[in-house]
Amino acid sequence: MILLRKYARLLPLAGIMLAAGHAQAADKDTLVYCMESVPESFNPQQATSGPSLIASSQVMFNRLITLDLNNNRVLPSLATAWEISPDGKTYTFTLRKGVKFNSNKYFTPSRDFNADDVVFSILRQKDASNPYHAISGTDYSYFNDTGLNTLITAVKKLDDGRVQFTLSEPNAAFLADMAMDFTSILSAEYAGEMLKKGTPQYVDSWPVGTGPYALRQYKVDTQIRYLANPHYWGGPVPTRQLVFSITPDIETRLSKLRANECQIIPAPSPAQLAAIEADPNLTLHSYNLPNVGYLAFNTRKKPFDNVLVRQALNYATDKKAIVRAVFNDKGTVAKSFIPAGLLGYDADLPDYGYDVEKAKALLRQAGVKEGTEVALWSMPVQRPYNPNSRRIAEMIQSDWARVGIKAKITTFEWGEYLAGIHRGEHDAALYGWLTDNGDPDNFAQALLSCNSIKSGSNIARWCDSGYDKLVRQGRLVTDRAARLALYKQAQEIFYQQAPWIPIANGKTFYATRSNISGFNRELMGTDFSKAKID
Repeated sequence: MILLRKYARLLPLAGIMLAAGHAQAADKDTLVYCMESVPESFNPQQATSGPSLIASSQVMFNRLITLDLNNNRVLPSLATAWEISPDGKTYTFTLRKGVKFNSNKYFTPSRDFNADDVVFSILRQKDASNPYHAISGTDYSYFNDTGLNTLITAVKKLDDGRVQFTLSEPNAAFLADMAMDFTSILSAEYAGEMLKKGTPQYVDSWPVGTGPYALRQYKVDTQIRYLANPHYWGGPVPTRQLVFSITPDIETRLSKLRANECQIIPAPSPAQLAAIEADPNLTLHSYNLPNVGYLAFNTRKKPFDNVLVRQALNYATDKKAIVRAVFNDKGTVAKSFIPAGLLGYDADLPDYGYDVEKAKALLRQAGVKEGTEVALWSMPVQRPYNPNSRRIAEMIQSDWARVGIKAKITTFEWGEYLAGIHRGEHDAALYGWLTDNGDPDNFAQALLSCNSIKSGSNIARWCDSGYDKLVRQGRLVTDRAARLALYKQAQEIFYQQAPWIPIANGKTFYATRSNISGFNRELMGTDFSKAKID
């Protein structure tokens, strides 16, 4: 994983500098967003966490297509149209004309966006011989987890305005996957120039995209500053300057919002919601975006390599109490890796009820000694699916103690946490997923397939050939009923094997100053392009 501290020296105090101390909007031209954590990369091909993707693809880049979850439709973005061959294996995209790339101190584009940029952006991730493939040491985990590394057999430029993808087989999730952050379009011209100059890393540390904003300054661990793209194809950007003020503490974020030191904050805690709603200067926004918060057992480590232990601790964990205490009933108890309401969710799937005696019996059957110690990793950040990880960890610790398991709670800085769970260093870890594309494959494949162990997103490190076969078939068929049947079978295996404790599906909350209009949180990200201070 690439941490931005590595790039700090490459981001000098360019553009307009912020004053020392807190970021504060001086006028209506500056919008300040209090961000939860430090981004690990400014390149969305490398980023894996929500804050990093907001700071990269959702501010500076665009994809060929985007998604409307409400209508379950694929919508145009940098591609205005697409054709699918009768056998479902060839996709031809017609590209938008007149789209301008941003510039920076190292690069001024000489041409508009075209098919070369699409080919470069995909082949950098797919082709190990591409000169940019190894730059910044990334493993392209998202690209590989979705299976696009093997699904896409060719991508070629037909002409400046058309690009064609050839697939190894039909795939029901392909268009949804192509709307994800990692398919953001980079500038091939910029990459070529930086390669000639011997500074290819600038493509990642000082990115150039077609999005509404361009990066102008990164003050390590403190602030990120963007300037509006005056040529944005999506229309005028009403706020000239966008500032991300990195504010990990949840109480500090709300205090800064109240003081107007920032105008937008993500992920207020359930305990803060009533106070936000009561404040006439603030507005609370809620979104039902599919997500799941869970505890993943590292199935490669004892005692969690034993399915009886995993089942036992599912019974030992009082999920209803967690949702009441931590989510203030603003979430629902989860029982599957697919969130309720999403295609493929099995409403009839059984759940492990809270049953201490059954948990003890299973642990005895597994030969686990009372007093067995395990490390329980707790996230250092707040998420819709986990608004207070420390509190959830403490409740799980207390529950497990009742059945003789001693859980030691540990945590790390967010970048270290991600790197550690991706390497499999944990015994058990709290984590979660907010959908990237509204397709069940985004949960089933990315989080639990055998293939996603290598990239790290399957933090349970669980591999079941029967499950994998079903999930793969779910990608191949387009018939809705057939897909439902396959995912139902996959969820039954998940239930029996218990690689996780699914804990909750939470609502996504943002809070803004009441004079902010145009801000929106959508399936594919946080949209600042129309946000303004009235």
